[in-house]
Amino acid sequence: MISAWTEFFLSSALVLFAVSLVVALFRLIKGPTTADRVVAFDAISAIVMCIVGVLSVLFGTVSFLDSVLLIAIISFLSSITISRFIEGGNVFNGNNKRNF
Repeated sequence: MISAWTEFFLSSALVLFAVSLVVALFRLIKGPTTADRVVAFDAISAIVMCIVGVLSVLFGTVSFLDSVLLIAIISFLSSITISRFIEGGNVFNGNNKRNF
């Protein structure tokens, strides 16, 4: 059973996460460069992971934690892919010749 103070702090954390999510979404849409948008996307994924973690504590279940891992993996892969695209314009390096 969650005490009243813990529930209050978790609920206020959800409100703060919602405000920060709106600010990060604004930066994602309005960002002047693509790098700013990538950083905003990383921040949004971290905020969403925190929201899911807090909801998992509020509901008293651990079944949401699998989705946190999935969000983290997808966020990491997309950040790497977008960063490689910004760096050189291609995601996959087709110049590697393998000698077997």
